[in-house]
Amino acid sequence: MNLLDAAAVFAAGVAAGGINTVVGSGSLITFPTLVALGYVPVVANVSNNIGLVPGGVTGAYGYRAELKGQRGRLLRLGSASLIGAVVGALLLLGLPASAFKFIVPILIVIALVLVVVQPRLQGWIRRRREDGGGHAHGGPWLWIGVLLAGMYGGYFGAAQGIVLIALLGIMLDDDLQRLNASKNVLSAIVNGTAAIMFIATWLFGDTGINWWAVLLIAAGSTVGGFIGAKVGRRIPPLVLRGVIVVVGVVAIVNLLR
Repeated sequence: MNLLDAAAVFAAGVAAGGINTVVGSGSLITFPTLVALGYVPVVANVSNNIGLVPGGVTGAYGYRAELKGQRGRLLRLGSASLIGAVVGALLLLGLPASAFKFIVPILIVIALVLVVVQPRLQGWIRRRREDGGGHAHGGPWLWIGVLLAGMYGGYFGAAQGIVLIALLGIMLDDDLQRLNASKNVLSAIVNGTAAIMFIATWLFGDTGINWWAVLLIAAGSTVGGFIGAKVGRRIPPLVLRGVIVVVGVVAIVNLLR
């Protein structure tokens, strides 16, 4: 990796950290950047996943006040996230690279749609909460939904946070900030679990990881998280979503070549 490439990856990490803080979907910045720089898609995905773990942990820690009283909920739903992440990571490691190249454009399209409709989704969740919708525990359907979100996150992960906050907002009767705190923890569980599996298989020589990309994304996303918390909210959401959509479309084009 030359100096220019390193600067691009670090900048993508900063952008991803900031975007994850504001609207989510930071992987739609870092993953396409790695692909555009010539990394094999699976290697780009695995390296990106590991690199974003520190930012996820920091985000969860930043919401520690809102996490009070949620231990039981997080233990129950965390088990679904962990199992789902294991299944998703195994699918990524077990399926041929050609399958990933075929499936990921579809997942990116789904992620882009979620990014575009997120404001309407949040508005619907807010109205539902005002009308007394949602439940205290979510029941088995929420557990299954979180399991499927974990599989998605373990396999690819872009817009996983949007999926989780939608599930939690629909199924649980709680303050949106507390639900966002739960979402951060569940996302961190998924990304951390998948990262551990990727590193373990790398030790046996079965998984390609570019550690320079990991380190640069980790450093960038950490910086971006702090910037996003202070400055990101000043950027018009429409502009951010526009950037994400453009980058996502570029990623699809690169993958389909």
